[in-house]
Amino acid sequence: MAMVCAVIAALVLAACSSSTTTSTPSSSSSPAKLSGTVTVFAATSLTDAFNQIGAGFEKANPGVTVKFNYQGSSSLATSINQGAPADVFASAAPTNMKTVTDAGNAVGTPKIFASNTGEILVESGNPKKITSVKDLANPAIKVVVCAPEVPCGAVAQEIFKNAGVTVKPVSEETNVGGVVTKVTLGEADAGIVYVTDAKENASKATGVPIPANQNAITEYPIVQVKDAPNAKAADAFISYVLGPDGQKVLASFGFMPPGS
Repeated sequence: MAMVCAVIAALVLAACSSSTTTSTPSSSSSPAKLSGTVTVFAATSLTDAFNQIGAGFEKANPGVTVKFNYQGSSSLATSINQGAPADVFASAAPTNMKTVTDAGNAVGTPKIFASNTGEILVESGNPKKITSVKDLANPAIKVVVCAPEVPCGAVAQEIFKNAGVTVKPVSEETNVGGVVTKVTLGEADAGIVYVTDAKENASKATGVPIPANQNAITEYPIVQVKDAPNAKAADAFISYVLGPDGQKVLASFGFMPPGS
């Protein structure tokens, strides 16, 4: 009888041990949910496209808010190098991005997510009958461009060089938005902008295409900023821009894919 009781006791202890083991919760857990604000410093020419991309990103990630700071890429690069808090930097040219990476203020290697090319923007209906880059060399035509250190200014200078003309602008703006404003308000007869800007402002201005052999292309790199306040959301936003949803939005605004 003593042996039978011992066997029963052993079985009961084994059963209790098994029950305890199987009831222990799994140590694995799902990835942390994104939250907070992601601050994106982006070139002015990205304004409309990135506003739409930001809305899509927020919808895909409830709890995250995207805050944009749009300026000329050179100004944004300077701000970042001076310590302005930002999570992501999207530049309209690799040159301005290099300013940030050379200063050690970027995480990883910047990725090209889009490209753009130049176009002449004139007043609605083209009252001055401007048809080519050569027409912009006429002193009677008031031309406005971006400053040379700004990507859209570098594009303008390359276009003038390719066309073999000398253009003396009446104004040099800090970003492409300034060029658009001057033309649409009638303060200038023409300006060099991006194809995307001409498309976005088709209701109040007219675009004059530039032949490929005279035109210039700029590439748009994006990177996470060093010491980003919201690094996880920054990484997710960059992935969204590079992914199919982001690329679809960019294409709809006239941006060309990387490597075009």
